[in-house]
Amino acid sequence: MFHMAKPLRESEILASSLVNSVNQALGRLLDLWNAMGINKELQLERMQAAKSHIETLLNEMIDEERHLKEKIEKDIEIQKNQLNVLRYQLGLDPYKVDDGLTILQLEKEYRLALDSALKEKQERLEKLTQLQREDQALCTELCVAPYYIPTGSIPNSTELEGIKEHVTDLLKVKEQRLEEFHKLRREIRLYSKEIGHTPDGTLENNMLCDDEEEGYIYLTKKYLEDLQQLIHQLQKKKESLMATKNVLMKQVQLLWDRLQWPQEKQEQFTELTSQCSISEATNMWEGELQTLEEVKKEKVKEIILKVRQDLESYWQKCFYSDEQKAEFQPFYDDNFSEELLKHHDEEVFKIKMIYEEAKCLYDSVHKWEAILDRFIELEKKSTDPSRLLNRGGNLLKDERERSKTQKQLSKLGEELKKKIENWEQEHNSEFLIRSQRFLDSMAHQLTHHKLKKDQPKTSMKREESATPKGAMKRTAYLNTPTTNKIRKVASNLNVLKASSCNNIATNFAVPSKQSFQSKQNPFLSTRRYY
Repeated sequence: MFHMAKPLRESEILASSLVNSVNQALGRLLDLWNAMGINKELQLERMQAAKSHIETLLNEMIDEERHLKEKIEKDIEIQKNQLNVLRYQLGLDPYKVDDGLTILQLEKEYRLALDSALKEKQERLEKLTQLQREDQALCTELCVAPYYIPTGSIPNSTELEGIKEHVTDLLKVKEQRLEEFHKLRREIRLYSKEIGHTPDGTLENNMLCDDEEEGYIYLTKKYLEDLQQLIHQLQKKKESLMATKNVLMKQVQLLWDRLQWPQEKQEQFTELTSQCSISEATNMWEGELQTLEEVKKEKVKEIILKVRQDLESYWQKCFYSDEQKAEFQPFYDDNFSEELLKHHDEEVFKIKMIYEEAKCLYDSVHKWEAILDRFIELEKKSTDPSRLLNRGGNLLKDERERSKTQKQLSKLGEELKKKIENWEQEHNSEFLIRSQRFLDSMAHQLTHHKLKKDQPKTSMKREESATPKGAMKRTAYLNTPTTNKIRKVASNLNVLKASSCNNIATNFAVPSKQSFQSKQNPFLSTRRYY
C-alpha cells in the first residue's frame, strides 16, 4: 500500500535548492582547483575557507533575523502596553487578540489597534476643545461656571456627552434670557415713553438706545434682575405721577365746574393732555390749576354759593336735620373770602366721604320712604267712599297697586333692616337719619300709621254700639241692594287694609336702642349722624 508524499513547503524547496547550489558551486571550485593543479592540501585549505565564509554569512543572517524577531517582540510589548494605557484613558476595555497568531500578525494587530486608538483620542480632544470653547463663551456670557473636565485628561464618552448637554442647556438658557431681555427692554421703553422719563444712568441709556447702536447684550442673571428693578421703579414712578395727575384733574374739574368754565375749552385742554406723556400732562394740569386758582380768587363769592348748593345737595342725600345743618356756621357767613371757601371745601369733602361710605344705605332709605309715601297715599285713597261708585275698574287697579306696594315695602324693609344692623355692628355706632336712629324711626312710622288707620274703625264701633237696634233694623229696610253691596265690599277692603298694616308694622318692629361705642373717626362725634 502506497502512501502519498506530504507536499513540501516553499521554504523547504528553497533550502534544498540552496544546498544544491552550494554543492554545485563547490564542485565547480574543485574542478577549477584540479584544472589549476592545486594539490589536495591546498584544496582542503581553500575548501575550509569557503566553508568558513559560508558559515559566517549564514550566522550573520541568523543574527540579523534573531535581532529582528526580538525587536518585533519588543515592539509588540510596547504597543500592547501603550494600547492598554490609551484604551484605559479612553474608557475602553483592554484589547484582546485571537489565539494562534504569529509574531508579525500580532505586531500588525497591535499596531493597527494602537493607530485606531490614537485617532479616536485625537478626535475626542478636538471635539472637547470645540465644546469647551463654546461652553466657555456661553458661561462668560451668562456668568455661570463652566463644565469641569480635568486638564490634560482624555475625555471619555460620558464626559463628552455631559459637556455637550451642558452646552445645549446653556443655549436654551441664553435663548430664554435673550427673550426675557427683549421683553424687559420693550417694557422699559414703553414706560419711559409713557411717563416721559429721562434716562439718568448707563443702564437706562443702554435700554433706550436704538437697535443699530446696540452693543454687547448682557445676559447675566444680575443684569436681568437690575432690569426688573428698573421696571419696578418706573412702575412706581408712573403710579405716583398718575396719582398726582388724578388729584390735579379732580381739583381742576372742580374749579371748572365752580367757575362755569366753557365746555369747549375743557375738552380742548383734556384732548391736548391726552396726547402728551404722563409727566408732561401732570405739569400741564398743574399749570392749569394755578391759572384757575388765580381766577378763583377773583370769583370767590360765586364759587362759595356754588359750593353751598353742592353742600345742600349732600345734606339732602344724607338726611341732615336742621340742627345738624346749623352746626356748620360758615354756611351762614356772608363775608366771602378764601378762608370761608376753604371751610366750605372741607365740609363738602367731609359730607361727601360720609355719603360715599354708606351710599347704598342712603339710596335704599330714599327708596323705602318713597314706597312708604305711595303706600300711605293708596291707603288714604282707599278710605274715600266715592271710589266705590267708580265703575271704570280703577278700584281693582288701585287694590292691585296697593298690594304690590305693600310687598315691595315689606321686602325692601327687611333687606334694609339687615343691612343697617350689619352696618351698626361693623361700625359700632347707630345709623342715624335726621338725628334719629333709622330702625327706631322706621318702626315708629309704621306703628303710627297703623294707629292712625285704626282710629276710624274704633270710632265706627262706638257709633254702632250707641245706635239702638230698632233704628238699625229700620235703616236696613231703607237700604237699596246696591248700597248693601257697596257696604259689603267696603267692609272686606277695610279688613284687608287693617291686616296689611298690621303685617308691615309687625315685620319692621325692632328691639330697643342698643348702646354703641363709637369708633374714633374724624367724621363722627359720640353718635354717628347721617
